[in-house]
Amino acid sequence: MDFVLYGLLALLLVIVIRTFLPVKGIRNISVHQLKDELKDKDKQFIDVRTAAEYKGYHIRGFKNIPLHQLEQKAASLAKDKEVVLICQSGARSLRAARILKKSGFSKITNVKGGVSAWR
Repeated sequence: MDFVLYGLLALLLVIVIRTFLPVKGIRNISVHQLKDELKDKDKQFIDVRTAAEYKGYHIRGFKNIPLHQLEQKAASLAKDKEVVLICQSGARSLRAARILKKSGFSKITNVKGGVSAWR
């Protein structure tokens, strides 16, 4: 019984660490850095929150592609342009960054703290 409990705790720890640790090859920026980057028309700004969250409040210049649709809609993004991802807190956008990395994107930026930090 203890073996099962320790195994579950170890699995939970791995999930938590994997969710919040930076991913190799993905740049992380603060919302202060984002303010300067929003002027760059050569970047793709993607908000991965739900449509309802996006409708409630969003940052001008960000296109909404909810996380659950990103894998299917990744083909609509240009792989040669940098993709800047944001969500509410930074966790979903980090998952989105992993999805894009696996799909062959190489210029990926995650906004730490997300929309919550922006406000």
